[in-house]
Amino acid sequence: MSTAVLVAAVVGGGVLLLMRRLFPRQQKAVKLLRYSADTMRGKTVIVTGANCGIGKALAGELLKLRARVIIACRDRRGAEEAAKDIRKQAGPEQGEVVIKHLDLASLTSVRRFCEEIKEEESKVDVLINNAGIYQCPYTKTEDDFEMQLGVNHLGHVLLTHLLLDLLKSSAPSRIVVVSSKLYKYGHINFDDLNSENNYNKAFCYSQSKLANLLFTLELARQLEGTGVTVNALTPGIVRTRLGRHVQIPFLAKPLFYLASLIFFKSPLEGAQTPLYLACSPEVEGVSGKCFANCAEEELMAKATDEQAAKKLWDISRRMVGLAD
Repeated sequence: MSTAVLVAAVVGGGVLLLMRRLFPRQQKAVKLLRYSADTMRGKTVIVTGANCGIGKALAGELLKLRARVIIACRDRRGAEEAAKDIRKQAGPEQGEVVIKHLDLASLTSVRRFCEEIKEEESKVDVLINNAGIYQCPYTKTEDDFEMQLGVNHLGHVLLTHLLLDLLKSSAPSRIVVVSSKLYKYGHINFDDLNSENNYNKAFCYSQSKLANLLFTLELARQLEGTGVTVNALTPGIVRTRLGRHVQIPFLAKPLFYLASLIFFKSPLEGAQTPLYLACSPEVEGVSGKCFANCAEEELMAKATDEQAAKKLWDISRRMVGLAD
């Protein structure tokens, strides 16, 4: 018994030390934003993946600011439960929640969703591309794309393109793209973008998040003068279900959970930067940038490569069936 306790203590101490070294900045308390209760009154906001994690917390904050929030999710039951929760937490004076089915792993679903939005909504003020999948086993989307590239990048590429006319007619409007600091560990493998020859789940996630940043860069260039801005963000390490595909040894799970409480952001804390980009007058007219902790973030050169951004833009458009 004493040996087991000793081993647990040693392993636990090692885990905590490792977490402290990996995520030193996560120890700082995140300042929660405060806006006037009417900040988003009359504005329509689409949030993908808003049934849990950052998306759910973000939708809740937008609801408190009187926005019309369209929760776009693959899991309708989860979306309904999330809507019930955020309505309860938002208080008596709140905006409106609309639930829409959207499966980013299906281009047919994306097109259907956009057709419904254009038929039912007179405007869209903010589009927040938040949904994502992290280090899943090798699988393909309905359209034969590697799952992480398909959901994190290509699905959102088509979604954004199909809603651009509505966003332009609603100008000034905003597009917010959720990326990740893990972009640093990837590159765009143009020779095998769909990972047909080799699949590394960590690399493919990083590649998809770098693709988010390059898409933001080129889209900002394309949207100059339209009144539509687009910015990306890296939320940091947040306690969400995103890591559900990561295998953690059974005995290490309690220690990992404890460490996550100490070092990771809560979903509400993780939602502060996308909320800032959706609401703040400080970023009005700002486009093509990346933010972290509500401040502009300096990116690595590979995330600001205009030639790579244009090349990826052209390839991505062809992959999702958009005519030039």
